[in-house]
Amino acid sequence: MLRDQPCPFLPDRTDWLPPRLWLFTDERNDAQLEQSVRKLPRGSGIVFRHYHLPADARRARFETIRRLARRYGHRLLLAGPVEQARRWGADGVHGRTPRRRLAAGLLHSVAVHDAGEIQQANRAGADLYFLSPVFTTRSHPGQRPLNPLQARRLAALCQGAVIYLGGMNRHRYRTRKNHLTHGWAAIDALR
Repeated sequence: MLRDQPCPFLPDRTDWLPPRLWLFTDERNDAQLEQSVRKLPRGSGIVFRHYHLPADARRARFETIRRLARRYGHRLLLAGPVEQARRWGADGVHGRTPRRRLAAGLLHSVAVHDAGEIQQANRAGADLYFLSPVFTTRSHPGQRPLNPLQARRLAALCQGAVIYLGGMNRHRYRTRKNHLTHGWAAIDALR
């Protein structure tokens, strides 16, 4: 097993380091989302998706979570256009947005599942790579999870911090982490 060392692609600045633990939001965890955000360790990350809501309701829900995230020192990324993330006061944007459209100060994260998606994210200058699925997950039923060797090989292609996603929990991350991974993310495990 590879030793746990700092991720080689993280900038040499401690004020930049992204959170090691991330909560993804969606309709499955919406009913207890405030409770989940409060239970996260201080300084965790949240990727706000909530695609199921109409635009006005999504904005209102984001604002509620944004205020709570600030209170607990969490980073909050919005899945959506850069302009929207900026207007809504997000710390970053989640999705396949080209780097040239990003303004200074916004983190850029992307979900990646294979080498082709990683190459696209590298060209876009992504900061965070949510590599998935590391384990079987309800989000992608029927999709085969990455075995440990596949996950390490794909992580080695990423030019930013690698966060494992897909069926993850604290124990599973401990069994799979290596010198290329920075942290883990979940939906169901962080309720």
